[in-house]
Amino acid sequence: MSGLGEPTYTSLSFGDLSGWAADNHQAAFDVFRTTCADVKQPDWVALRDMAHTGPRDFFETRFCPVLIQDGGPMVFTGYFEPELRGARVRGGDYRHPIYAVPDDLVAGTPYFTRREIETEQPFAGRNLELAWLADPVDLFFLQVQGSGRIRLPDGDLMRVGFGAKNGRDYTSVGKALVKRGVFAPDQVTAATIRDWVHRNGATGRALLWENQSYVFFREVSDVPAHLGPLGAMNRSITAGRSIAVDPAFVPLGAPVWIEKAGRAPLHRLMIAQDTGSAIKGAQRADIFFGTGLAAGLAAGAINDGGRMVVLLPITVAARLTGVTP
Repeated sequence: MSGLGEPTYTSLSFGDLSGWAADNHQAAFDVFRTTCADVKQPDWVALRDMAHTGPRDFFETRFCPVLIQDGGPMVFTGYFEPELRGARVRGGDYRHPIYAVPDDLVAGTPYFTRREIETEQPFAGRNLELAWLADPVDLFFLQVQGSGRIRLPDGDLMRVGFGAKNGRDYTSVGKALVKRGVFAPDQVTAATIRDWVHRNGATGRALLWENQSYVFFREVSDVPAHLGPLGAMNRSITAGRSIAVDPAFVPLGAPVWIEKAGRAPLHRLMIAQDTGSAIKGAQRADIFFGTGLAAGLAAGAINDGGRMVVLLPITVAARLTGVTP
């Protein structure tokens, strides 16, 4: 849980969802089908019979919109799959390793910190290096995103996905810069952080160490290039339809209606198919924008309010809200 308070559950109608009728329900339905078979709870298993119904009717007859709140603010951010320059073998500019999961790492147990890994080199001689990057800041943001494509010197692509993390809490370096008075909250983007770190040498490197969380990867180059990276459900996620959520509040695989405010409002049915270290709370979501530079620029500009409403099976919604449709 987020630590803000016990969650509350409020039953809504589809008429309460701003823009619901205008959305492309087929697009959301297609994404929902990619992971619905992986949700094992009995109330969800019954939803797999999707025959003889249109996508909008499917959502409206099988689900109930539920507003889940825990006292925290609604925050939408964005994430993407970066494409970075790298090599499978160390040499030249390629000096910063992407590590595989160490065999002595125990899930949930504190392990080496980011600073210890980078300065003490505890993995020397253990053959954990999957690839090498030219830019240590690229490595940091690869870990923040949780997956990426590595463009090798011969033009081939190598794909890496989340393997495990070191059991340390995630700290936002953007918030650290705001706290120092370097930037105002509305000035902090991935691009401004990247530029500041590059310009400030050892001080910039020390800023990244404030985030003790460290991500280890696995190679997933067998995922076709036209598909998105693997999310927390070990299925490819979809740009503009997949979000990362806090599974303490939102079941993975659930449809989620989002009403994002800001300069580019977005009212759309998404599918909760991923998680993230910084995604904590009932009203917190990370929108997946796709792969590459343009997706990264779009994702990095998102820091907006609004609300999100989870579509839960009618039986589940009735238990949580006490309201029977």
